[in-house]
Amino acid sequence: MSQKMKQLTKQQKLFVTEYIKTLDGEDAAKKAGYRSKDIKETADRLLADLHIVKEIKNRINSQISSLRVQKGYVIQKLLQIAEFSLTEEEITDKDGNYTGKKKLRDTGAGLKALESLCKYLGINSNETEEYKPAKIITISNLDDEKI
Repeated sequence: MSQKMKQLTKQQKLFVTEYIKTLDGEDAAKKAGYRSKDIKETADRLLADLHIVKEIKNRINSQISSLRVQKGYVIQKLLQIAEFSLTEEEITDKDGNYTGKKKLRDTGAGLKALESLCKYLGINSNETEEYKPAKIITISNLDDEKI
């Protein structure tokens, strides 16, 4: 026996649209025209409605699938960011003379790119695995078939 999907009202559909833009329930409820003394309670009630939650998930999944970004492209860009950011560069003094010292360009950006790459590839730093030799992938030999 299949359950019939409850139709959302125009106001509920507008709430879903606004919620997806900001992920802020109170703001979405206000923009959808809900008037209440406690807008937070209204937003919480809307976000507890299974039909609304299902619509939010459906729309987000639809948006994600329409992007069609190649996995190899994302990995390649993250690798480029990490490699560029973690490259050493010469340090100069205030007059522009090289000091003989080196520093990494942007360790914060490099580490963030590596962290994102690990998440994207499903590598969890909390997991303890036995050592496996790493497969070296560089930007020059990266393609979707090797992923």
